[in-house]
Amino acid sequence: MATILKHAVPTSEVTASLDQVRETVTGVIADIRARGDEAVRAYSEKFDKWSPDSFRLTDEEVEKIVASVPQQVIDDIRFVQEQVRTFARHQLDSLREFEVETLPGVRLGQRHIPVRAAGAYIPGGRYPLTASAHMTIVTAKVAGVPRVVACTPPIHGEIPAATVAAMHLAGADEIWLLGGVQAVAAMSVGTDTMRPVNLIAGPGNAYVAEAKRQLFGEVGIDLFAGPTEILVLADEQADPFVCAVDLLSQAEHGPDSPAVLITTSSEVAEKTIAEVERLLPGMPTRDFAEPAWRDHGQVHVVDTLDELYTLADAFAFEHVEVLTAEPRLALERMTQYGALFLGEGTCVSFGDKVIGTNHVLPTRGAARYTGGLWVGKYLKTVTYQEVTDTDSQTLLGRLCGRAARVELFEGHARSGDVRAAKAAGDELPWNSA
Repeated sequence: MATILKHAVPTSEVTASLDQVRETVTGVIADIRARGDEAVRAYSEKFDKWSPDSFRLTDEEVEKIVASVPQQVIDDIRFVQEQVRTFARHQLDSLREFEVETLPGVRLGQRHIPVRAAGAYIPGGRYPLTASAHMTIVTAKVAGVPRVVACTPPIHGEIPAATVAAMHLAGADEIWLLGGVQAVAAMSVGTDTMRPVNLIAGPGNAYVAEAKRQLFGEVGIDLFAGPTEILVLADEQADPFVCAVDLLSQAEHGPDSPAVLITTSSEVAEKTIAEVERLLPGMPTRDFAEPAWRDHGQVHVVDTLDELYTLADAFAFEHVEVLTAEPRLALERMTQYGALFLGEGTCVSFGDKVIGTNHVLPTRGAARYTGGLWVGKYLKTVTYQEVTDTDSQTLLGRLCGRAARVELFEGHARSGDVRAAKAAGDELPWNSA
């Protein structure tokens, strides 16, 4: 049995907030469909106080912005992007195209084809999230996507130079200073100045996530995402200070970011809560981290590691940090998570910023059915088939006729009949000619 030392706000309050978001997003998307660029500009002015002559940066503007970024920042961006690129290339290498002969003259094959155009949404507004440029753009380019459109909002009316540099160095073909629902909608449905894309990837706030949800089907998306989540799993040997620091590292993403601790130790639980309360007042990002912890923080104490892993899987959280004596046991015991971070030497922030795995991960329980963004998301796995042997053509044609008629699909059956007639001279009693 789990003892809950700290509860989150009731689910009903969260649902009511999401209903309001859904209604707002529906209206914005409908307006952009109707008025195109005019509506995009109006919402950019309203939400971001941003209305330049063109939202798309020219090559000359990009070069000037990149030149303004300190060299150390550029060097760090290049290093991190190489980590992301290396991991994505290994993912690509794990995918195999093949052709196999299953019967004489029957060849079946599989190919991986990149989408023709992808939209990369890089959040901003408050923080210059350069890392999201690495995750969305570098990965798309490794997959072979020929056109990557990248959008990011201004920050307090200013150009986020480091983010633009990251977008450029990652290989973006178009860079737009445009954020929020208006960016996602413009990339999805297209306007007079922006050609639509085939797939949208990248994290964002509740409005961006809802826009992707509503537009899914008209455009592909990486995954359904909500606020950043962290789940820390700890036994009695875990350091409560480390637990607290890492919980707050993700709580600062936004006031609705869940931060949860599950531990087998009441002492670790109580000391972690105390450390969080001690650290919060001095955090520069307290205005986000404090309400996130207050409203969405949870602490559970369980009796055994078996209970710990079972409860952790039930959460199906985005980030799971394992601070136990044998952290690699989580690889065997858990199946529902976006990404695991094993041991005290590995923090979620490494995954967010520098280590090379992708930080665009499933939230709100989506880890029950999907992993995070990876190179394969930008690829369409397609198949082909070819029959050149007359004996196989006869066999399959006759079989198709029988199988289709069991299902009362006479048209399908006749297609099979024709192949058997062409290959072996079978009669076609349904063909009066």
